[in-house]
Amino acid sequence: MKAVGYQQSLEITQSDALQDIDLPVPQARGHDLLVKIAAISVNPVDTKVRMRAQPEEGNYKVLGWDAVGEVIETGDKVSAYKKGDIVWYAGDLTRQGTNAEYHLVDERIVGRKPASLSNAQAAAAPLTAITAWEMLFDRLGIQKTYGATKNNKEQILIIGAAGGVGSILVQLATQLTEATVIATASRPESQKWVTELGADYVIDHRKPLSSELKNIGIDYVSHVISLNATEQHFSEIAQVIAPQGKFALIDDPSEPLDILQLKSKSVSIHWEFMYTRSMYQTEDMARQRDLLNEISELVDAGTLKTTLGEHYGVINATNLKRAHQDLEAGRTIGKIVLEGFDA
Repeated sequence: MKAVGYQQSLEITQSDALQDIDLPVPQARGHDLLVKIAAISVNPVDTKVRMRAQPEEGNYKVLGWDAVGEVIETGDKVSAYKKGDIVWYAGDLTRQGTNAEYHLVDERIVGRKPASLSNAQAAAAPLTAITAWEMLFDRLGIQKTYGATKNNKEQILIIGAAGGVGSILVQLATQLTEATVIATASRPESQKWVTELGADYVIDHRKPLSSELKNIGIDYVSHVISLNATEQHFSEIAQVIAPQGKFALIDDPSEPLDILQLKSKSVSIHWEFMYTRSMYQTEDMARQRDLLNEISELVDAGTLKTTLGEHYGVINATNLKRAHQDLEAGRTIGKIVLEGFDA
């Protein structure tokens, strides 16, 4: 089967950073589905793994964790899906990725693709949707209210809201909670993007968050979600978060955070890592299947929309290298999607 992989962790500008390769087609066993890949998207985790995970000598590492495709084979313990089902999922960080014609994935972390979306549109969502959903409802414990009117009790500040996770997080928070949603974005095009996704307010994270919030009449926010560059914003986060507030993050800060700044306000800290359930085979691992199916229903009902930003063409090394470069440069809005393989 065709695939894209690497044998050494290299800067993306190097010719062998990602290579077009041929690998054997894997076989489904146990809870696994063998999926024929139709479309994928590229996430910051792809670039991080490329630089950190060195495959064993002589082997290739295949990246990619978002996918849409058709089930063509099932393991002997599979109960939720059958051949011919069209599914979407975000995969398992401990296994080979989706940048291949065929891919193995555990049925417990797989959902049914929204019928109203194309393969490319759907491929943009799984990883970011799971991350955003778990962040809001599992980690921060915000209640789902499905369209209730806004209240003044909760305010969610989303730092870096124009990226992949932020794009779905803004939608979930505005559509499914009563909270006031304040998104940060720095460029006119990214500010327009998050406004169209439904944010109640948009502020510029290049300026002090405290002054930007005061400009819209807000002194404190009950929840802060930081999606990137947390170390750059942390002192401002400590200033604007309300006493007994909740702070959540998903990135890898480049320097230690002085969490003592949060002590006097009794602020709780929450990490979100969507691979935890699959990596540790937790008892509630199948929750990811349930939430993907719920998100699929919300998409088909028109409550949520795709976060596809750009389509980079077919799945090959050249196009994936371009996607990695753009993600590393931090110049993307929404999600980068690739679809199909060269004939």
